[in-house]
Amino acid sequence: MHILVVRNNSNPQAVDASLLLTAYLTSQGIEALLVDSSSLGTDAGRREVRAQLPGQLALVVVLGGDGTVLHTVHLLHDRQVPILPINFGRLGFLANADTDGVVPLVAEALAGDLRAERRSILSIEVVCEGERDPYGEANGTGEGAAWDRPDVNAKPSAATPPSVRRPGETEGAPWTPVPGRFGVNGRGLSGARQFFALNEAAITRGAMGRIIELTLNVSGVDVARMRGDGLVVSAATGSTAYALSAGGPLVSPGFKGMIAVPLAPHTLRSRAVVTDASDVIEVGFDDTDEFREATLFVDGDIVPFDAPLRKIYVQCAPFDVTLLRADGASFYERISKDFFGE
Repeated sequence: MHILVVRNNSNPQAVDASLLLTAYLTSQGIEALLVDSSSLGTDAGRREVRAQLPGQLALVVVLGGDGTVLHTVHLLHDRQVPILPINFGRLGFLANADTDGVVPLVAEALAGDLRAERRSILSIEVVCEGERDPYGEANGTGEGAAWDRPDVNAKPSAATPPSVRRPGETEGAPWTPVPGRFGVNGRGLSGARQFFALNEAAITRGAMGRIIELTLNVSGVDVARMRGDGLVVSAATGSTAYALSAGGPLVSPGFKGMIAVPLAPHTLRSRAVVTDASDVIEVGFDDTDEFREATLFVDGDIVPFDAPLRKIYVQCAPFDVTLLRADGASFYERISKDFFGE
């Protein structure tokens, strides 16, 4: 039996707990694989760790906060392995409290005594300027290169895309979101056009700071045209994250649809939109160049591309993530305590 332990190596308590846990697992004849969260903050780091994982994992234990959980979900991609998050972070809304210690929690998980929560995942598909839209002429197909299906292990190009160079930088000058830097998903520069998120996809204004103009379409129906800082498309899990800060609703984790929340819209008639699980959200960008500088973030990681964004399609992925919970508190009890102070 193999168990993966992911720890927030910047937290001394998480490091100590990981050493205790791996010693316990070894004493039980279980092979424990220890990974530092600092190695999972880039697509290149995740690719290297992913290549070393065994074919079968019985359990993944995460010792950290919600950010460490997100990095672990992206490491596993579509592998259906239960995740036991134990909080060593700040809010830790996704994680279990470390009240009785990590060893009893893991023992309960191995005995099958914990409650499993299946969380929906977002599939995000991107069309850049000059590329063919895979969803046909009805969505603006034009001349351009064929759309590339994703390769989760694709290596990013080392070239610096001119479209994301900061104002005042010259040809060949360094730019901030480079592949290999923590919090940068460089797969977009390698041609990947599909990404997955547990929390959200955030489409925001770019480095110039200008508002962006976008259109929101849900399952073929034009819902709104808006100007503002952008749009957050969230899964139920992400309703307690960026979408919450943008004024979106708190949604039970069992909900399988999506939530679209405008970011600082320049209008008095803006509202969040909650969709069905089978819906597809299409975000398009205005043809005027000054409103086209949009940036995509997937679960907090910036995803640079070598051409401007033209369309983004978001829908529910065909696989879920399973989180294990130890306490019997309901979602509503947890939000009452964490967000309303009751």
